Amino acid sequence: MYAFLLFRRRSLVSLFYCNNMKKNAALNRVNKVCLAAAKDTGCELVDVAFEKEQTGLYLRVYIDTEQGVCLDDCERYHRLIQPQLEDVNYDFLEVSSPGVDRPIRSAYDARKALGQEVEIKLYKPLNGMKIYLGTFEGLDSAGYHLRHRGMNMVFPARDVAVARRVVDLSEAIAMEAEELEVDNE
Repeated sequence: MYAFLLFRRRSLVSLFYCNNMKKNAALNRVNKVCLAAAKDTGCELVDVAFEKEQTGLYLRVYIDTEQGVCLDDCERYHRLIQPQLEDVNYDFLEVSSPGVDRPIRSAYDARKALGQEVEIKLYKPLNGMKIYLGTFEGLDSAGYHLRHRGMNMVFPARDVAVARRVVDLSEAIAMEAEELEVDNE
């Protein structure tokens, strides 16, 4: 389940324009503000990204805690960072949890995903495939370790576009269907 908060703001005269040269400076500024806010709120900063969409430029900030993130956490975090980011050019500021299918990027993420089913998407095909599913066995300097169709495979981190846990909602859907049946009787 995702928790997120989205606000649109009017464009202001910005000190940072997100062109090729200044985008990194803006991203570094945002990271600095978001890391400080994460420390102040007891959250972990998972990721920060500028993403251009048809409706405008989104500044997306992903936070998490051991207990997960709720809407109140996102709102509190948003209220803390938004005034400090007035000099950064964006149309929408979105603060959310990374969700249950949180990308595996760090040793911390890897420990949480050990033994679970994972999907690894590659930038370029390997043996004719770009997507591999299997049991996650770890992340180290060699890369992502996956047990795929009975074979141990290692994918160098530079070749991996994204690695994330596979979420099976079939059990939750079945429970929801059972509850609806009981309510209708």
